[in-house]
Amino acid sequence: MKQVLITGASSGIGLQLATDYANDGWDVYACGQNQQRLQQLVMSLAETTAGKITPLVFDVTNLEQTQQALSQLETIPTLIILNAGTCEYIDDGVIDSKLFKRVFEVNFFGIIHCLEAMQTGFSAATHLVFISSSAAYTALPRAEAYGASKAALSYLSNGLAIDLKNKVNTVTLVNPGFVTTPLTNKNDFPMPMIVSCEYASLKIRQGIRNQQAEIHFPIKFTLLLKMIAFFPVSMQRAIIYRMTRKAV
Repeated sequence: MKQVLITGASSGIGLQLATDYANDGWDVYACGQNQQRLQQLVMSLAETTAGKITPLVFDVTNLEQTQQALSQLETIPTLIILNAGTCEYIDDGVIDSKLFKRVFEVNFFGIIHCLEAMQTGFSAATHLVFISSSAAYTALPRAEAYGASKAALSYLSNGLAIDLKNKVNTVTLVNPGFVTTPLTNKNDFPMPMIVSCEYASLKIRQGIRNQQAEIHFPIKFTLLLKMIAFFPVSMQRAIIYRMTRKAV
């Protein structure tokens, strides 16, 4: 039986991935903090899917909790999707160190905790998937904490792809644009080319199946950011400034 472990599976992209993989006949270890939501997921799919949902309730920012929860697994699934994330914005460039720490604790150190807890179970069949963001391509206003955490995650993913080349099968980095989730529902600004969780899940699962090094979507949006990132830094700043000021 094919098995997948997904963090941040109680909402958004993680919830959709857990649902879709279960519908495709996979056994899914759905990880999250919200026990009620995970149980609702189990109950909603209990009689309609070929696969099985097993909830694992823990906080990825707590290393001890993470290790304890993941130690319950007899074997580490070959497909691991590290998706848990959060987003907070700053205003007018005013730095709030507690805000930055909160964002990094989930988006970066939460991933580190999961990797540390599972790394002894990695094998030549292991496929690691890191859900980062296209915000890592170039700096965006107000997203200093979020973007920096995702840029760090992208660096980690690419570095591990090199260091683990002879230890795991594949390392995939996922850089979505805007996706309709409980997090983006809080945004108070225009989100160009925003896509649904269903679309995001489809693209991610297709890319994983093809063992892609990078998955990014929607393609017009992510290619635009990739193109901007090729320019000198001064030009990147000027372009993003004009684009975001027009969007406000």
